[in-house]
Amino acid sequence: MSDTVFELQGGAAIELRLDDLSQLFDPFDPFPIPTRDLARSAEEFIVGWARELPRDQAFRIVVHVSQDETKGSAAAGLAGALRRHFSYRAERMSGDLHEMFRIGRVSLLIGLTVLGGCVLGGRLVSSAFGPGDVSSFFAEGLIILGWVANWRPIEIFLYDWWPLAQRRHLYLRLADAKVDVRAVRDRP
Repeated sequence: MSDTVFELQGGAAIELRLDDLSQLFDPFDPFPIPTRDLARSAEEFIVGWARELPRDQAFRIVVHVSQDETKGSAAAGLAGALRRHFSYRAERMSGDLHEMFRIGRVSLLIGLTVLGGCVLGGRLVSSAFGPGDVSSFFAEGLIILGWVANWRPIEIFLYDWWPLAQRRHLYLRLADAKVDVRAVRDRP
């Protein structure tokens, strides 16, 4: 058996050239091919190339295999297997997004509580020591600490969720991709 060669050829298509359709799937998954998980290397290849394709275009996945492979049940079930796999991945990304926002809300509650405590602490320090450099030093330090406590929730709500949302969208596009299984001429 020769090595698997993955390649992209032209337009908005992800093209894979395989010796055997089973190369797409995890060899340790005991289920039949239509319900098996994709092999990590196959998923990484497909997702990697999908990222390079235009975001506003639908794309297709073209799998080139031997003539014998195109006639089997694995070829007939390949589109469904890819759809199930990438739909599942999109659901997982949705769960990760919900979890991230939950953590962000809890972090924001904690951060705002710390900020409120620091503002009150700064006022207590100012009133206890009166005006001066020492009280200003501690009061300003507490205010800075309060804002730093809000760094993580701000980071979550402004930046961290974008990559997960983009990955989920990519998985949904992959789940909707048209899948073609084509025969290639046997190699000498």
